[in-house]
Amino acid sequence: MDNINVSELVERLSSDEESVRKMAVFKLQSAIGDPSFADVFIYEGGLPKLRFLALHSTGNTLAYCLTSLSRLLELDKGWEGVSDELIGRVVELVVAQPLVNVNRGAMSVLAAIVSHPHRRDSQPGITGFQRLKPAVDLHPQFLPMLVEKITSADHALCANSLQLINSLMRDAVANDEDTEWPKFIKQLQELGVIKSVYGLMQSSAVQDLAHPLLEFQSLTKVLLRKWREEKVDLEKPDHRRAIRGLHVASDPSKPADPKKSQKSHPEKWRRLGFETESPAWEFDATGFLGLMDLTDFVYKNEDGFQKLLLEQSAEPAEQRCPIARASLAVTSILYEHFEVDKSDESDSQRYVNHESRSNFDRAFKPMLLHWSRLHTSGLNSFIRLWKAAGAEVEDFEKIEELVRILIEQVVGQAPRVREIKDVEEELAEFDCQRLRELQMELLELTYEDAWGHHLRQVRDELNHEALQFVKEQRIRCLLQGAWFPQTMNYATDAGPITSKSLSRTIPSSWRYVRLSHNRRYLHYADFDVRGDTEPRLDALQEKIDLSIVSSVVSNVSASAPSTSSSDSTLKTLPTAPNNGPHPHSLNSTSATASTSTKITIHGYLPPDHPSTSHSRSHSRARSTSTAESILLQLHPQSHTLASEWLDGLLMLLNQQPITADTSKLVNLIGGYGLKIRLLNVRYEDVGLEEPVLPSREGLADEEYFYDIGVEGV
Repeated sequence: MDNINVSELVERLSSDEESVRKMAVFKLQSAIGDPSFADVFIYEGGLPKLRFLALHSTGNTLAYCLTSLSRLLELDKGWEGVSDELIGRVVELVVAQPLVNVNRGAMSVLAAIVSHPHRRDSQPGITGFQRLKPAVDLHPQFLPMLVEKITSADHALCANSLQLINSLMRDAVANDEDTEWPKFIKQLQELGVIKSVYGLMQSSAVQDLAHPLLEFQSLTKVLLRKWREEKVDLEKPDHRRAIRGLHVASDPSKPADPKKSQKSHPEKWRRLGFETESPAWEFDATGFLGLMDLTDFVYKNEDGFQKLLLEQSAEPAEQRCPIARASLAVTSILYEHFEVDKSDESDSQRYVNHESRSNFDRAFKPMLLHWSRLHTSGLNSFIRLWKAAGAEVEDFEKIEELVRILIEQVVGQAPRVREIKDVEEELAEFDCQRLRELQMELLELTYEDAWGHHLRQVRDELNHEALQFVKEQRIRCLLQGAWFPQTMNYATDAGPITSKSLSRTIPSSWRYVRLSHNRRYLHYADFDVRGDTEPRLDALQEKIDLSIVSSVVSNVSASAPSTSSSDSTLKTLPTAPNNGPHPHSLNSTSATASTSTKITIHGYLPPDHPSTSHSRSHSRARSTSTAESILLQLHPQSHTLASEWLDGLLMLLNQQPITADTSKLVNLIGGYGLKIRLLNVRYEDVGLEEPVLPSREGLADEEYFYDIGVEGV
């Protein structure tokens, strides 16, 4: 710019030779963005010449001229050169000029005029789009052409078109009368601006168009806020017309006179799901936006709406889904989900300029543009969940919370490129049980964040209680007793204690083991066949004093097999070197006993203890023992039986359980206990219970209650 002679440049703008004028204005477009240069340019009389070129030149000269003029206006300089004649010329170029570079410059000039309103003494208050309106009225194709150019293959032209639309929308909302700007916005929507912008947000060109796209997204929030802040007023014709249309659409008879229809239904508004017969006040939380959403739902599916009302009327009054109230709830849920009250311009720019690609994508909310379709899908989901839960009127808030979680999960997790129809399908098909699980997970996370220390204390106490519960259950399995198949190696597997009457070369096939009632002795005996009835305790002549047991070991796998049912048979495990051969089957039912799973009970025997002595010798003090010996070996037939007896024996000896089945059971009981305390519901309750905590009044001292509070959650 230091090398440019401003006076010489201004003189060349009025040269008789086209090539000289083109070169001068070409240099001007690069230099005029400097405010000091712009001041000198205007002082040297360049503005009238630039304006003349804008009115009369063509081709590239016109394109460079418009670019220079737009940059000058963006500096808030040169407004005295903007006249109605110039505006008319530029509007005509947008409609009729095929050259892309001319179109780009023309739209930049118009965007500057709309964004930086020019005021004249003769026309005070004439601002923004009002300056363009006379020219636009002469060219009815202006807005359609503008919307059409949004999808141009030239990204710069596309960006300029969208930027001009943004300027027009912002000016209309800020400056037009209440009855005018909605018409303008509706006209843009009917021309397909939503569909075009939505396509751009999902395209690969999103990064090149980030600024105007994010501004359009921000303006969408401005419109939603404005509609929500507008109170429903039956004195306004459009509001009164919308309210009346709801009732007419709900009546399948649809008489020609709407007033007659209204008189024939004394509870016409409660029938639609309002709480009273004066529905206007019920829109206080959602404003005109809530009325728009409800009427859109009704008008687009009028037959389905009538069928739905007829279906609900057949239900008892307390079980009917209040459609209107549900619609307003969905509107509020979407409003909160998209954080409409929060201006996202600064955050969006930070994403675009500094953040990673994933955060960049997260700045765009293309689903916001399909507000009406999301509301319809959300309301249909509300009705579906209501029916699935068999809900009643008092359960309304619970269903509302589930819909809130559903919207967050489906809409909130949708990537930028996901199609709206796919989101609608997922909302319609999302599994209710999965939604319930998400609710529990979110509730736990909420409490964890708010009361982490207290919640961990509760969880630890519940896990301890669960462990004690499972310990008792496992020991009761031992008290009940169980059959175990015997092995061929009788000498090593029978244990050190044998009855003289059972001293034979051929072993028995089944061993029955049972814990004594006082939990001090493990009784057992061997039988040729497995009996149909459980042997009595006094029939079990062999016993082991648990006070001499030193350890219980096993080759049971730490991880559960694919099934943990009590009927399932253990998959054969690799046999350890000293395990001995597999069990020998003596009857048809023993086929399932073919397993090398083994539980070995070790203990300390007195030094003078003969292998054939009676079991009462086991009661001697351990202090007299010298060596650890195998007291008993068991071969469980199923993973569940192995878990019950291995962990039962360990816990009986005050040791920690080790099998996956027991750990899973402890976690399951502890987890249910936590959920019960959070939600105050029974664990088997599959309904939708709200997290209301009971008072301490009436609780006995031994009953457990922990108040962690729910206020603000």
